[in-house]
Amino acid sequence: MDSLKINKVQLRNLQIEDYEQLAQSFTRVYTDGSDVFWTHKQIEKLIRIFPEGQIVTVVDEKIVGCALSIIVNYDDVKNDHTYAQVTGKETFNTHNPKGNILYGIEVFIHPQYRGLRLARRMYEYRKELCETLNLKAIMFGGRIPNYYKYADQLRPKEYIDKVKQKEIFDPVLTFQLSNDFHVRKVMRNYLPNDEESKHYACLLQWDNIYYQEPTEEYIAPKTTVRVGLVQWQMRSYQTLDDLFEQVEFFVDAVSDYKSDFILFPEYFNAPLMAKFNNEGESQAIRGLAAYTEEIRERFVKLAISYNINIITGSMPLIKEDGLLYNVGFLCRRDGSFEMYEKLHVTPDEIKSWGLSGGKALQTFDTDCAKIGVLICYDVEFPELSRIMADQGMQILFVPFLTDTQNAYSRVKVCAHARAIENECFVVIAGSVGNLPRVHNMDIQYAQSGVFTPCDFAFPTDGKRAEATPNTEMILVSDVDLDLLNELHTYGSVRNLKDRRNDLYEVRMKK
Repeated sequence: MDSLKINKVQLRNLQIEDYEQLAQSFTRVYTDGSDVFWTHKQIEKLIRIFPEGQIVTVVDEKIVGCALSIIVNYDDVKNDHTYAQVTGKETFNTHNPKGNILYGIEVFIHPQYRGLRLARRMYEYRKELCETLNLKAIMFGGRIPNYYKYADQLRPKEYIDKVKQKEIFDPVLTFQLSNDFHVRKVMRNYLPNDEESKHYACLLQWDNIYYQEPTEEYIAPKTTVRVGLVQWQMRSYQTLDDLFEQVEFFVDAVSDYKSDFILFPEYFNAPLMAKFNNEGESQAIRGLAAYTEEIRERFVKLAISYNINIITGSMPLIKEDGLLYNVGFLCRRDGSFEMYEKLHVTPDEIKSWGLSGGKALQTFDTDCAKIGVLICYDVEFPELSRIMADQGMQILFVPFLTDTQNAYSRVKVCAHARAIENECFVVIAGSVGNLPRVHNMDIQYAQSGVFTPCDFAFPTDGKRAEATPNTEMILVSDVDLDLLNELHTYGSVRNLKDRRNDLYEVRMKK
């Protein structure tokens, strides 16, 4: 291999003119010694019925590898079958352009060029083709050529388990497992002459995570979501109309950028407490709670008018039980709304205002993503977002209010950790400035931002976008949900998939 010089490697579609080179260079040699060639007629038919499924690897203008495939129906190959059955005895009359499975019928690399990971390139091409054609999966029967060495000691299932655990090396199965294929079942008599495999084969499958069931009304799902964050400046407002003049300004501005969501901070309406300063802190916050129902109604109207999903930050609410809670609302652009609650209240919220912690934790379906909302302190409790992640959360929104930089750092660092451990996007927004005439709301510090997991498809520091610290502004950023799908399956690490559910679990108590 040291003497082999390679200047250029490429993949290209197989042409009938390539047949002579293929026939001269390759044979399929079985243990009975017979040499089997792909005939000119077979290659010509494959190219005619499914040209994009037939490719060759070319090194310095020399064909050194080939991959052949057809399309079949899942129901025809999900159970036991033989190579002769799936290929129509190599006539390929079984190819069905309306099928949903890309079935691999051959892959080979010239012996001189093995060990260069050239076969992997052809498999990557197949995966891309499977996604492009919106096929459900790639499947094929995989030999286990080293099984004959262990057949007197191990059943096929035991052999496969040991290959998975790296205790045994199998040149075919080990390669397939490393390419994200999984063993669906063991088949007998797949290739009658395969004595090395003792007539067994693994039915291998790679699932297309982007597959969509075809329908007449199929609409491609939205994968890029635009989020808008409001870094809110605390200032004096005399009336609710004054406050919502500023609110509508931000909604209008963010919607102009065709954003799907806008996020406001925790207690963004706190300036209205100035009216109740003479009544003490606990009474002032209850006076503020009197505005909550009307605030929600106004947000619903803005969501409809500006065609945007609004996460309203948070505000106090007195429930029917007479207790005071910190809540917010998801106001969808279709006019529907749902409430979320702050579960963990800070010692200061209890001491100054007598707040109670909520009990409801849930994710929300929207027209472009499944989301969760945690208010400020809640993001510092990882169990909450983990439960949401199990429910399919893709974006976590965190409205917050922090007075000092160290308090902000707790929110920021924990929000970033939630993005990594739950493989999701986390969006945080806070308030800046000061309110000299409102008790317990003197100063604020914030730097709003969008955080991501840390892997190759994302920013290296996990920061998608950040606002200027302590400055009133909006921040608009796109997040790509497809990247999350890829991360869940192919990430360098897979925090959700690799959890030891056999040892521990996180769940809500009833």
